[in-house]
Amino acid sequence: MGTPMYIVKAYLPVNESFGFTADLRSNTGGQAFPQCVFDHWQILPGDPLDAATKPGIVVTETRKRKGLKEGVPALDNYLDKL
Repeated sequence: MGTPMYIVKAYLPVNESFGFTADLRSNTGGQAFPQCVFDHWQILPGDPLDAATKPGIVVTETRKRKGLKEGVPALDNYLDKL
C-alpha cells in the first residue's frame, strides 16, 4: 500500500517467453523487472507429428530456429543398417 509497485504472477510457456523481458521493459519505459522461475511441466495435448496441432507447430518452429529440416525425419534414419 502506498507504493506504485505491483506483483503479478502468471504462467508463461517457455517457448513464448523469448523476448518477454525486452517487450516488458520497452512497454513500461524500463520500470518493470520480471523475475522468471520454473514452476511446472505440462503436456500439450495433440500429436507433435501433425503440423496442424499446437505441439506440431512448436516442433516445426523449433526445427526452423535450430536450422533443421522442417519435417520430422522417419525412424529409419536412426536405425542401424548393418
